Amino acid sequence: MSWELESIEALLKEVDDFVVTREENCLLIANQDGIDAWLAISGEQILVESLLFAASEVKDKHALDHEILSSHMVFPLTTVGISIIGGDEYYTAFGALSAQSKGESIVIEVETLFQNVASFLDAYEMHLN
Repeated sequence: MSWELESIEALLKEVDDFVVTREENCLLIANQDGIDAWLAISGEQILVESLLFAASEVKDKHALDHEILSSHMVFPLTTVGISIIGGDEYYTAFGALSAQSKGESIVIEVETLFQNVASFLDAYEMHLN
């Protein structure tokens, strides 16, 4: 089964802990802890992304980048990257899975992203101003 945004929206709205809003070609998903994530379908992939913090908030980007690269295997299914939004750099957490994935896998990906965002914020807090 290849997913479309409407079917993923219906799937995620069944999860009690999620509030799902349609935003043009994306879904905005919020959990009960106040963490937001964006979900989009891009070709044969489903992408889920959440902002962590602005790069301008980081004391020493080199030190943070080294820690992220040294500890990435501790956080399953989620990667940290840098995205440019409105001309500013932001550290983001993201996951990707096949557009052929089972519904359960999509829910697990989003739940894991939310768990990892909270963990990333705790783990990297010492690097922020």
